Amino acid sequence: MALQLLLLHSAFLRLSSRGPLVQGRGFRSPTVAWPSFFDFSWPQEVQETIQIPNNGSAPLLVDVQVFVSNVFNVDILRYTVSSTLLLRLSWLDTRLAWNTSVHPRHAVTLPWDSLWTPGLTVQEALWVDWQDQSPRARVDPDGHVDLYLALTTETNCDFELLHFPRDQSDCNLSFYAFSNTVLELEFRAHAVNEIVSVKREYVVRDLKTQVPPQQLVPCFQVTLRLQNTALKAIIALLVPGEALLLADMCGGLLPLRATERIAYKVTLLLGYLVFHSSLVQALPSSSSCNPLLIYYFTVLLLLLFTSTMETVLLAALLARGNHRAQSSPGPAPRGEDPGPHPEEAPGVNGPRRSWPEAADRIFFLAYVVGIACSQFSFIGFWMWATCKSEPAPGEVIPHGGQPRL
Repeated sequence: MALQLLLLHSAFLRLSSRGPLVQGRGFRSPTVAWPSFFDFSWPQEVQETIQIPNNGSAPLLVDVQVFVSNVFNVDILRYTVSSTLLLRLSWLDTRLAWNTSVHPRHAVTLPWDSLWTPGLTVQEALWVDWQDQSPRARVDPDGHVDLYLALTTETNCDFELLHFPRDQSDCNLSFYAFSNTVLELEFRAHAVNEIVSVKREYVVRDLKTQVPPQQLVPCFQVTLRLQNTALKAIIALLVPGEALLLADMCGGLLPLRATERIAYKVTLLLGYLVFHSSLVQALPSSSSCNPLLIYYFTVLLLLLFTSTMETVLLAALLARGNHRAQSSPGPAPRGEDPGPHPEEAPGVNGPRRSWPEAADRIFFLAYVVGIACSQFSFIGFWMWATCKSEPAPGEVIPHGGQPRL
């Protein structure tokens, strides 16, 4: 009886001094309840169970299965993505084995704080919510330990948005065990895609895991390949832009003498400026490899501005020419034929086309050709253009480089 009280007292002292299992929030230290068939002769042996198991000269191998059940709230403006994961950690701790002939139990469950467990930290995480705040580990008679950890996290992701809205990016979740070294611990990771919902703007096309080489601490990495379905961006961005461009070309068919043409062009330009201002807020920006759509809509803005300025200038020149033609000739004497109007060609029905109107026709044809060339050029850039983002500072100079004075 005294020995059991001593063991419980030692366990409570250890629980009060031990930190949390993982970086998260809301973990509580559970009450330790060791099964009675664990034969620990001294409190020091109880304390040894929270140390990493000794695997001889080789590091302890921890098998990790990552079940990805949901990926949601992909925010390309903040470069973040939220996901829900389930981790299954398995390793061998022979110190927890027992003789089944003496104690015929197939398995026991122990609080995570009553035995050694790998402490995990998500490097890219802004926040981590571990759903089970008091997880329990399952221990088999041979000392095989299984621990399940469910979490929801929001992490940073370097989206490749050059071909937005048909972009495809790889988002990494790196799990580190900072409390151990690579000589003590090694991870072997596998990924399982359990996503059943496809009602998302971004869908997971691939899922893989890897163990990055040449790391100072044990780690494993989960990579999510996200692809944009592009339907929302096409309806909200491309269709209005192409419609305004088509409407501007149709406005060029109006005669230059019509006063409604200037009002029509200016209205289109003002409407596109409002659309462009909201577009700038909707599209993400980056230090490198900005979306091609930003340049595309900027070119459209320049085309609309050029078309509007051409209409205003040529209409002003035409009006000034008409005013001079009307004010220069004096009134013809009574009974004399004033002759043909200066804008009427003899022998030709209808008014003669002035040089501003002729220039307007030439500009309209050149404008249509320019728009067609810009569309084909953009399609070519979209299909074959590539861009490689600049490497992160930590990749250029690993571990911060040499200290400087």
